[in-house]
Order: sequence, then structure tokens, then C-alpha cells
Amino acid sequence: MKIDEKVADFSLLDQHGVTRSLSELTANGPLVIFFYPLASSGGCTKEACHFRDLQAEFTAAGAAMVGISTDSVAKQLNFATKNNFTYPLLSDRDGAVADLFGVRRRLLAKSLPTKRATFIVDSAQILRFQISSETNMDVHANSALAALTDRAW
Repeated sequence: MKIDEKVADFSLLDQHGVTRSLSELTANGPLVIFFYPLASSGGCTKEACHFRDLQAEFTAAGAAMVGISTDSVAKQLNFATKNNFTYPLLSDRDGAVADLFGVRRRLLAKSLPTKRATFIVDSAQILRFQISSETNMDVHANSALAALTDRAW
């Protein structure tokens, strides 16, 4: 995916088993999508909790957020419940959406957890922002929020 490219619509199950589509999630404004490797791991919990803690600021900037990993719906629900997440966590079990965004890792034929990356898709489903860092858990939410505040699109 490149900045200013249209993102193909996709649908995934959220932590409650409800189908969520990109077109639905972007209907009212920009969507911040953060990919994380493994629900309930230390780094992923820190990252997802930072998004949770800044949720009011994202809402004030007119954006919604969603987390995506290859974890099961049940594992996503456990992760969301344990950490009081009110935003959707989507289950990309086959990695198709990770492939779409170029964040899927593979070792030969074996699929591994996704790369840690964050994107902003606007209401026209155009990719407007992306950042990737495996080690700085706060940079994802902080940079996405700054991009929304300073947006020139």
C-alpha cells in the first residue's frame, strides 16, 4: 500500500463475532488501523492500551480506530475485555488484510504474526498515513493523532 492509494474494501469479524467492513468503519470519517502481532502480549497490550487512553483525542479529531491481528475472535474478546477496549478488534485469521497492507510476515510457507504498523484511511478509503515500529509502542498512536491533527488531505 502506498499513500494516496485506494484501499480495497474488506470485511472481518470483530471480537464479538460481528462482521465489520472497511466501508462501514470509514463511513463517518477517517479510520486509524493498527496492526499488532499478538493479542495480550506485553508490547501489544502497551500499544493497544495507549490507543485506548487517547481514544477521546481520536474522537475529537473525527477519527475512529480499530486494531487487527491474526488472533481468533475469542482471543480478541478476551484481550478487549481484560483491557476495557471499546473499539473493535478484528480477527484476520488468514492474513488476507495483513497481505493487503503489506504487514504479513512469512517464513517459507509458514505464516508468522503480523508486523506492528499503523495506517489512516480516509472516508473515501484512501490511504493517508502509515508508520511502522516494532519497538516503540507509543509512536503509533502519537504519530497517528498528530497526522490527524495536522492533516492536509
